[in-house]
Formats: sequence, structure tokens, C-alpha cells
Amino acid sequence: MYFNQMRFVLGMCFLITSCNSSTPDYVPKPKGYPRMDLPPQTYQALKEDHPYTFEYSKSAVILPDTFRMAEPHWIFVAYPSLNASIQLTYKPVQNNPQRLSGFINDAYRLAGKHQVRATGIREQVIKTKSGQTAVVFDLAGDVPSYTQFFTTDSSTHYLRGALYFTVADKQDSLKPAIDFLRKDVMHLLNTLKWKK
Repeated sequence: MYFNQMRFVLGMCFLITSCNSSTPDYVPKPKGYPRMDLPPQTYQALKEDHPYTFEYSKSAVILPDTFRMAEPHWIFVAYPSLNASIQLTYKPVQNNPQRLSGFINDAYRLAGKHQVRATGIREQVIKTKSGQTAVVFDLAGDVPSYTQFFTTDSSTHYLRGALYFTVADKQDSLKPAIDFLRKDVMHLLNTLKWKK
């Protein structure tokens, strides 16, 4: 009995002295990233007059492309709350196979420019719900554009798009927004229709 009481007293002394240590032991918290509140994915039809139409997010706004070299029907689908935009550049094909070939080569060249910083580029040919064929590039790594695409009817219309963020964050911290906006890109492509 005496031995059990002694073990209990020694155990209590050990617990009390270990809790009152003069140097606190702690582990630093890992670096965190800001919380991202993503808007609901609801869509509306493009109202502006362009040779194309599609549905885009109700949390986005359509802005004209004001770059010096911008052509008619170049627009931004801008997401102010996410500091992101989808830049759309439209070109008339004019039944010219060489012209179309040049546009397609430009799309591959512009996606390839990211190879310096990209850890990977995945190219995917998709058939959209609206019957269009599109080529989508998904880029990995800390690159300015994480998703790019182009589509054409091969005789009259050509449309290229690129998703850009205006913030210089790492891809892992932007991943929720990248995934969210890629769904919007796919919805845009699936609802894209050419006007006559």
C-alpha cells in the first residue's frame, strides 16, 4: 500500500513540475493563405453585340479591351472580387485557311511562352455541348495564365481566351479560384454560339 501511495505522490509531483516549465515549448503555425469567398455559379447571357454569344457568371462584368493593339470584339470577362479576368480575342477567319492556321499557331505560341515558368502544360481537345470543338490548355506552376483556350468554326469565326489574375500569388493559394474560374471557362465554351 505504501508503495502505491509513493508512486501516486511522485507521479503528481512530476506532472506539476512539468506543467510549470520556465521555457514554454511551442510549435509555430504554418503559413496561412487568405480565405477566399467564392460567389455562387449562376449565369447570364452576353448582351453586348459581338459575332459570338455565350453565358457568363453573374458575378462578372463585361469590359472592353482597351489595350493599344485591341481589335473590335475583344473583351474581358472580369471578376472584380477575385482579381481575375478572362481575356477574349476574336478574329474573323474570312474563309482563309492560311489566316486560320496563323491564329492557331499564335494560340500554341502564346501558351508555350509560359514554359519558362510552367511546371506542366496539359492540352485537351474537347467537344462542347453546343457542338463546337475547342482546345484547352491547363498550365501548372506560378504562371500569369492558368487556363487558355481557342475555338473556331474553321471558316468564319475564331475565338481565343486566357484566364489571368492581377495578383501575384502562388498557384497553391489561388487553386480554389482557379478551379472555380475554370468551370466558368468551360460553361462559356459549352454555351458559345456564333452569330451569322
